[in-house]
Amino acid sequence: MMDAPAILSAAVEGIVDEAVVRRLIVDAGGRPGTVYGRNGKQALRQKIDGYNNAALRAPWIVVVDLDHECDCAPRLREAWLPRPAPHLCFRVAVRAIEAWLMADAETLAPFLGVGRSHVPRDPEAAADPKRELIDLARRSRRRAIREDMVPREGSGRRVGPAYSSTLIEYVGTRWRPKTAARHAKSLRRAIACLERLIGAGA
Repeated sequence: MMDAPAILSAAVEGIVDEAVVRRLIVDAGGRPGTVYGRNGKQALRQKIDGYNNAALRAPWIVVVDLDHECDCAPRLREAWLPRPAPHLCFRVAVRAIEAWLMADAETLAPFLGVGRSHVPRDPEAAADPKRELIDLARRSRRRAIREDMVPREGSGRRVGPAYSSTLIEYVGTRWRPKTAARHAKSLRRAIACLERLIGAGA
């Protein structure tokens, strides 16, 4: 009989991040367990020690956006969690999870209805990957993409009404993590960490 896949718990900032992490766990040969957090970055930081303690006994992954909190991912990891548990993958998306999605330009461009040349070649170098992604949606040939992802004028919102659900659909149907990892070092490191963790528990 084949061994059952390792079950990984996770903690993330939001629902798009949850979709990404679930996909990464499955692609690495694991099985997603309960996903915690989804209440923003500060809430995640407040509970990081608890997640780390849980990872003393079982495998976990925690993903947080770098944003502009620190100048590099290692400094954020050191500030948040200087002593990670042995069963914890604590990874930082540079500078936001949207950069990982833009790193697969070949599938993202047709999904959004934009020319591939408009997708940043080095998405991790973008100062604000979320804004870059919304700007791509603003260029879309598809009205539904523009209406769903671009904030309505005067709404005071940063994203459109179906921004998250549109990206979750993309993650589940088109996105190729290992292809994207060629253009996003922080994603490549997250995948490698997951594969080591799942392999160690096999």
